[in-house]
Amino acid sequence: MTTPILLGIIASVVVIAIVLFRVIQATQAYYTYRGSWLVKCPETQQTAAVGVEARKAAATALWGNPTLRLDQCSRWPERQNCGQECLQQIETDPDHCLVWNIVSRWYEGQTCALCHKRFGRLKHLDHPPALMDADRKTTEWQEVRPEELAGILATYRPVCWDCHVTETFRRLNPELVVYRDRSARSQV
Repeated sequence: MTTPILLGIIASVVVIAIVLFRVIQATQAYYTYRGSWLVKCPETQQTAAVGVEARKAAATALWGNPTLRLDQCSRWPERQNCGQECLQQIETDPDHCLVWNIVSRWYEGQTCALCHKRFGRLKHLDHPPALMDADRKTTEWQEVRPEELAGILATYRPVCWDCHVTETFRRLNPELVVYRDRSARSQV
C-alpha cells in the first residue's frame, strides 16, 4: 500500500469520526431539550411552563454548542417578545427543570394511595401513573398543566395506573360495579 493511499484512508477515518461525533452530539441535544420545562419567569418570578426548540438545538449542536430558543411558553402570546432569560435556568440545571424529571422524582419511593404498591423510577414506555384528589377522583399527571404541577403535587396523592383505571371505571359506570362482602368469602 502506498503512502498517499494510507494517508487518504487515515484522513477519511478521521473525517468520518468527526462527523459521527457531531451527529451524536446533535442527537443528544435533541433528546436533552425536548419536552416541557418549568422555569421561574425572570419578569414575574412566577412558575412558567416552556418548550424549547429541540430541533434547532440539535441543528446548532452539529456546529458546536446548542443554541436554545423557546417555541412555547405559558405566558404567551401576551409576553411573546420577552428576552427569554429563563433559558439560562435550563442551560445551567436541565435535570431539575424538566417536567418529566420533577414528576418522576416525586413518584419514586412513594406508594399508591389505593393498593399501596411502591413506585420506582418512572419509565417513558410504562403506563403513566395518576394523581388522586381529596374526592378520590383520579387524573393522569400528564393531563395537568405543567405550571400548576407544584401545587397539585403538594395536595394530591399518587395512584398507580391499575388503580386509576379501576377508579375511573367505578366513577363512570357505577351501575356495572358489584361490591361483595369480604367476610362472606372468608367463611366459604
